[in-house]
Amino acid sequence: MSHIAVERNRRRQMNEHLQVLRSLTPCFYIKRGDQASIIGGVIEFIKELHQVLNSLESKKRRLSLSPSPAPSPKVPLQLLNTPPSECNSLIRNIASSTENVKELGASCNSVAANVEAKISGSNVILKTVSRRIPGQIVKIINVLETHFFEVLHLNISSMEDTVLYSFVIKIGLECQLSVEELAAEVQKSFGSDKV
Repeated sequence: MSHIAVERNRRRQMNEHLQVLRSLTPCFYIKRGDQASIIGGVIEFIKELHQVLNSLESKKRRLSLSPSPAPSPKVPLQLLNTPPSECNSLIRNIASSTENVKELGASCNSVAANVEAKISGSNVILKTVSRRIPGQIVKIINVLETHFFEVLHLNISSMEDTVLYSFVIKIGLECQLSVEELAAEVQKSFGSDKV
């Protein structure tokens, strides 16, 4: 009789722990409600978190070894080159009644993803919409860091198998990309297999 009670208690604890794991994991990692799917989704989520953590730790090491840069300037208009042929560029100037504000943006869409980059002051707002691809966030961060952008804020929203990554990124002094080129470079990351 006590063996049955012990087994019942063990199963109850296992189900409670699985429910906690499921609640802590974004829903698009878990395809079904069975135990194997929950554990598999949690493992995938933890692997992606480890990749992001490793990327951030390497960035922190690089920053601690290099002298701190001066504040980033606004991207000058002369950096806007002819947009890559695969991008649909949107460049617009908006005049405000109190001051002349220039808002520059570009979008680069493909079957794999829609990428939009927009300059806001000395920062860039970058948004991507695609199906969920394991490790994609790390690829995007690598592209940004390679081109001297610093991620200030990241928001991840998902619905079923679609994910929206919204970045606020700081433009580094060494950055030589236009917003069109940035959108194109991020778009290329959706086709690469390197993490």
